[in-house]
Amino acid sequence: MVKKVLFSGLFIMAQMMFSQDFGLEQLFQYQYFSQGINGGISMNDGEHYTLISENGIDKYSYKTFQKIETIKEGRYSDYFFNADETFLMLEEEPESIFRRSKRATYTLYNLQNNSETKIFNGKKVQEPTLSPDGKKVAFVFENNIYFQNLADGKVTQITTDGKKNYIINGVTDWVYEEEFAFVRAFDWNADSNKIAYIRFDESEVPAMDIDIYGEELYPDKLTFKYPKAGEKNAEVSVHLYDLNHQKTSEVDLSGYNDFYVPRIQFTKNADALAMIVSNRHQNQLDFYMVNAETLKKDRIFTETDKAWIDTDNLTLEFLEDNTFIWNSERDGYRHLYHYADNGTVLNQITKGKWEVTEFYGYNPTLKRVYYQSTEPGSINRGVYSIQINGKKKIALSNEPGINNADFSKTFAYYILSHDEANTVPVYTLNNGKNGEELTVLQDNARAKNFIKNQKPQPKEFQKIEVNGVELNAYVIKPKNFNPNKKYPLFMYLYGGPGSQQVLNNSGSFNFWWFQVLANQGYMVACVDNRGTGGKGADFKKVTYKNLGKYEIEDQMAAAQYFGSLPYVDETRIGMFGWSFGGYMTSLALTKGADIFKMGIAVAPVTHWGFYDTIYTERFLQTPQENPAGYEDNSPINYANLIKGNFLLIHGTADDNVHVQNSMRFAEALIQADKEFEYMVYPDKNHGIYGGNTRKHLYKKMTNFILDNL
Repeated sequence: MVKKVLFSGLFIMAQMMFSQDFGLEQLFQYQYFSQGINGGISMNDGEHYTLISENGIDKYSYKTFQKIETIKEGRYSDYFFNADETFLMLEEEPESIFRRSKRATYTLYNLQNNSETKIFNGKKVQEPTLSPDGKKVAFVFENNIYFQNLADGKVTQITTDGKKNYIINGVTDWVYEEEFAFVRAFDWNADSNKIAYIRFDESEVPAMDIDIYGEELYPDKLTFKYPKAGEKNAEVSVHLYDLNHQKTSEVDLSGYNDFYVPRIQFTKNADALAMIVSNRHQNQLDFYMVNAETLKKDRIFTETDKAWIDTDNLTLEFLEDNTFIWNSERDGYRHLYHYADNGTVLNQITKGKWEVTEFYGYNPTLKRVYYQSTEPGSINRGVYSIQINGKKKIALSNEPGINNADFSKTFAYYILSHDEANTVPVYTLNNGKNGEELTVLQDNARAKNFIKNQKPQPKEFQKIEVNGVELNAYVIKPKNFNPNKKYPLFMYLYGGPGSQQVLNNSGSFNFWWFQVLANQGYMVACVDNRGTGGKGADFKKVTYKNLGKYEIEDQMAAAQYFGSLPYVDETRIGMFGWSFGGYMTSLALTKGADIFKMGIAVAPVTHWGFYDTIYTERFLQTPQENPAGYEDNSPINYANLIKGNFLLIHGTADDNVHVQNSMRFAEALIQADKEFEYMVYPDKNHGIYGGNTRKHLYKKMTNFILDNL
């Protein structure tokens, strides 16, 4: 098929003159930013999809990538269809709550007669979800669950005890939302006559108060329940509401003490609810089938791990015959398994010394599973399909770089984003059967031309061996690099469990910030230490109960390795990290004080006792059980060791890593009579953005590097 570019970047930039050195001002002009192609929502026929535009909800053809029609005019922040695409739910006026949660107003648009129905009379609600029969919508308002009949608009309240900071029904508390990565904690059954939901009693969870300074005379206060490591979690329970009998029943979980319910999900069988229960350590997970009529629960299998199970990264896909696809690291790598609904493993779908990183779905017609994995190498991602029996694998898109797919409902097409280091992301339309490229959708010619003219220093990938292990790394050398000269080294990292920063991708903003530094004569390096992802369970879980120990040992050894190179000045090595990376940087400047001359820690955890239960205890257990794991690698306890130039940065309204972390570390540094710089951003959360904030932040960090490294 003849390929053609449908959306190409303008070539205006080719005619512009660029300065010799890429600097901070150009960094914030964002001329290097590439445009994306969002597949939107695939429609049931598999031949069309929809996107939000400035004018409304538009329908496009996969075959031509041309707009067919505008389904609904207006300005909307989000939307979704019911199962048979007869109704369209339209979102307006969204109001963010925490990282994933929001409340908004919703309107149901009838595509058959063009009528509109306001959900709950236009009040702002959370997580509206249409029933499978398309006749009702359930939602949460002020911590209670309701449903609305669409025919007559009648609203029925299911729960009545919801109260802020006490009882939550149908949506998650802060720590579930942050660490289990979901908000909606209710589900319809297939017959639309039952709703299962999780109830959170957080009345005894300690509260966190965050001052909001704003513009008023007196500061306001954000108060929410935040269970820190070793403290009391919300008590959770699972309930089923029968719409026909207007009756609520509770699933018996009395055999458990101190547990989590990271997933409830109705199966294809209207009377079968899948329920997952995890112990607090998150190293044992019980999978139940609950009879929605009798509430009898059958434990169909138990998953265990010597360290932890990634309860925040579960794949659970029920097929039409009620068998299901599940992911597990039981053979040492994350792979997909096919289960019968009685818990019998029918077969392992994927196998090998590589990781499945995303499950895209199952095609019942072809009996094929679609997934993304590290098969092209741990710093790359490929897209594949395979028969559910584990045979006849097809590599759909596995060129070097990060390949990600957005499949149509029938898997006949997929929009491929291909992102590779030292170039720009390219978006193509591909054949879902064999991966054939059909059309270039977005070649990002403008950004590509900017790179051509700017000639940035490339990411150079390498593997380094330290402490008996091989680590992935990349370097960006200074402009006009001369191997006979010595250069200061600036190291960037994150380093947390299962993460990866060394990836074969373009890197976007930070890559271009590193160009600013490279143009100023700095060499930049990034190393993924032990404990990071992409290399299997053993590599990732070696840090269990000792979070921070092996990670910082690897970073210190990597710095020494780079320092031994003839073109690196071993007396001028610095480090920068955010969040877990800020924690690592704080350790580097204390435990590694003889190696690192300079460090910038943004929003760091400084003692794991200050962080939440689900994340922290997954890796360390509780402070009561493992005090050494908390104390031995807290930078607060090593404040007296710091020698280098240190910049500590935090947002005062960070609901995730509380500013308490930096305040306590600052106090330890003060009492140890150590000089350091401290920058707080008023009313900014963990992302530290808004208005001029990001520009100010990166100017502050750049000047600190130039002055101190």
